[in-house]
Amino acid sequence: MRPIPDELLSGPFHRDQALALGVTVRMLDGSRFIPVFPRVYRHRDHEMSFSDQVSGARLALPAEAHPTGVTRLQMLGLDIGQRVPLHFVVEGELHLALPGVFLHRTVKLPPVDEVGVTPAAAFVALCVRATRIDAIVVGDWLLHREHMDGDELRALVTEQPWRDGAVEAAWVLDHLTGDARSLPESKSRAMVRFAGLPTPEPNAPITLGEAVVHGDLWFPAYRCVGEYEGEQHQLDRDQYVADIELYRRHGVGYVQLTKELLKQPRELVRRVHEALVLRGYDGPPPDFGAGWDRLFARLSRGRSPSPAPAPGGGLTIVQAAGTVEGPPPGLARTRDAYRSGDMSTFRPRAKWWITHRSGRSTPFDSVPA
Repeated sequence: MRPIPDELLSGPFHRDQALALGVTVRMLDGSRFIPVFPRVYRHRDHEMSFSDQVSGARLALPAEAHPTGVTRLQMLGLDIGQRVPLHFVVEGELHLALPGVFLHRTVKLPPVDEVGVTPAAAFVALCVRATRIDAIVVGDWLLHREHMDGDELRALVTEQPWRDGAVEAAWVLDHLTGDARSLPESKSRAMVRFAGLPTPEPNAPITLGEAVVHGDLWFPAYRCVGEYEGEQHQLDRDQYVADIELYRRHGVGYVQLTKELLKQPRELVRRVHEALVLRGYDGPPPDFGAGWDRLFARLSRGRSPSPAPAPGGGLTIVQAAGTVEGPPPGLARTRDAYRSGDMSTFRPRAKWWITHRSGRSTPFDSVPA
């Protein structure tokens, strides 16, 4: 039996690479290799990681296809969403179906880097399907780790407001902070804010005698702090107990937030409210009405659904005077609204139509905030 080159034992490889190394077509069709994608294989003893899946898809797709959306964010180490399908985007009308891959087509690529679309562009793509709370959590994570910054994101949605997810990402901008250190902290902050309670300062410095600590959710007006106690706190119980005692010694109200409470959003908010009341808060109680419900709904909910892409994903935007390529001019006049963050003014009313190659036309006469 002919030996297998070492280069083919530790990850996916393209058929052309194998043939160049002396592997025959008959060997590839044998039991020692398993097809991953068309013309892409792995050795039967190699267990495919997420990184391997992405690498394999790259080998099967043209170089012009780039990881996007949740896949691009997962490549940064963010543990969200499903790993399959992998999301890639390509400019133009490439028709290619791969198992486990969702290939998006666009008339113009978003900004790209050496890995895929930029994290900011991936975030915009994520916002097409994300709930408000998930978008806030992911946006905080990207800002804190400096994968994107607010100015970059605002510029992208301002310059390309026609892109799917741009309107939603523009709304999220005003709810993001780069100070949250973890996903649970961001989620807790969003719950408190959308219930109508005072907005806490994430990881703000708190002076306790000669010590300065950073509380996850700090309410300076009431000297009250909410701390998310993850698994690390349970493993280091001595430090956990010492932190609580330090707060109490210096007259700081303390509320414990846990993984279990995150699964009970209303109860989490009620406990924060109770702690604030003990510290002198006499404002409105938590409001679990429509504003609260929207936190857990998709960002795009309430907008008219976008027309389904015609085969090839192509679309043109037409007016009685003729046909043009690109976004409706009405959207270009809303850049000041994007820069100011005031999405309430985002109401383009130009009578343009989005017409797909299927022949179906949809009026583009409003884009709700």
